[in-house]
Amino acid sequence: MTDQPVWQPAAAQAALKGRAQQLAFVRGFFSEREVLEVETPVLARHGVTDLNLDGVHADVSAPGLHGGWLQTSPEYHMKRLLAAGSGSIFQVSKVFRNGERGPRHNPEFSMLEWYRTGFDDIELMAEVSDLVCGWLGCARPRTLSYREAMQRWAGVDPFTIGDAELRQRCTQWLEPEQLTDLERDGCLDLLMSFAVEPHLGREVPEFITGYPASQAALARVSQCDGHDVAHRFELYIDGLELCNGYWELADADEQRRRFEADNRQREQAGKPVMAVDEAFLAAMAAGLPDCAGVALGLDRLLMLKLGASSISEVLAFPFERA
Repeated sequence: MTDQPVWQPAAAQAALKGRAQQLAFVRGFFSEREVLEVETPVLARHGVTDLNLDGVHADVSAPGLHGGWLQTSPEYHMKRLLAAGSGSIFQVSKVFRNGERGPRHNPEFSMLEWYRTGFDDIELMAEVSDLVCGWLGCARPRTLSYREAMQRWAGVDPFTIGDAELRQRCTQWLEPEQLTDLERDGCLDLLMSFAVEPHLGREVPEFITGYPASQAALARVSQCDGHDVAHRFELYIDGLELCNGYWELADADEQRRRFEADNRQREQAGKPVMAVDEAFLAAMAAGLPDCAGVALGLDRLLMLKLGASSISEVLAFPFERA
């Protein structure tokens, strides 16, 4: 006798109601601030070049069309809207990331992404605090730099430690042969994940800021204490990363250089080289307004609200039941 498929939802009725209440709260929050809700493609012609993100390839076959990618984020399309004069916008969307499944990850998840024209990263952090603390009823976050966090819990200065010593620190979690192909940022990410993140946001929510410029992605870069740092922030509560935000890079030529650098890293890591989204770069060249943007995981936010220990508790049908 074959096993019968589980047809029932994984989430309890309280979680389903909580999700509906969360969506109503989010839409009310942005309505009060006159931020426009938009909708962009979930399925598109291009994926992302980011070494740390693996998209889900789609097999689209239609006249003049082939391939495609389920989107890891609505970022590129939302920025095209910004360049076209949309003003401040937000979106609640389903996004997809391959290779991610665990208590905090599902290959498909819900993301809230928004962009505020005329904001920098500091102003956007204040608005993130308003939304998250307004929904959770928690204390407002404090801010800690990436450098301070790494020094406090990993015992390293991420800007000055040598590569050999950094790699040695990582042997606490990986065997030396597993570190052979790990670049400097990969080692720093390992330390952040295992040594630092479990301590973050335990007493009050905590913003981490001032990431190394090599981890800027689509953020602007400036000097701080003699080092290039990204205008990027992440918010942690109870060791859980909730969001990733930037004061957005607006230089199309610099963005192209970063995409090309990403693809060189992907090639070295044995990952497929991704075609660059020329429509996105054309939008940037046409003029992306001065803005800051952030992507926030709604499933994780709901986990915190309900005290859930696994993302499956807040999803009607996680991948195993989908």
